[in-house]
Amino acid sequence: MKGVVSQEEGREEGGSVTLDDLKKKMAEFARERDWDQFHSPRNLLLALVGEVGELSEIFQWRGEVPKGLPDWKEEEKEHLGEELSDVLLYLVRLADICGVDLGKAALRKVELNALKYPVHQCKGSSKKHTHYSNSNSNTNSNDNTCFLAEHSNNGPSEGL
Repeated sequence: MKGVVSQEEGREEGGSVTLDDLKKKMAEFARERDWDQFHSPRNLLLALVGEVGELSEIFQWRGEVPKGLPDWKEEEKEHLGEELSDVLLYLVRLADICGVDLGKAALRKVELNALKYPVHQCKGSSKKHTHYSNSNSNTNSNDNTCFLAEHSNNGPSEGL
């Protein structure tokens, strides 16, 4: 999705795109088509889940895939980029409709995960946060959250 944000917005072709840029683009896209009426949180969530399914299909039956996808054809990588973009765009739109600042929420979540998974206790380990002492965490012990780095074959299966 190179050059998604146009030069009219003061950005050179291929420049950085922020979550706010995407939020504005998605709001404009929906408004121009009179689709706001369909963009309820429920509908957007169901569309997001559908797109995650399409993304999953790309990896289904491939086994473990190395970083960088060295054995993939360019067309396969392009298709992957399109499906990843669909997921991102629905997520950004859902957050906007729900009044959640996704960037701030994500940074806060990383900070909470840093408390939940102190480096000195969990470096190199894929154990769930409940394995570590709760004395270093101010988070809810019922929150079964795992950090991104732990999403591997051997790591916890729950989401952020």
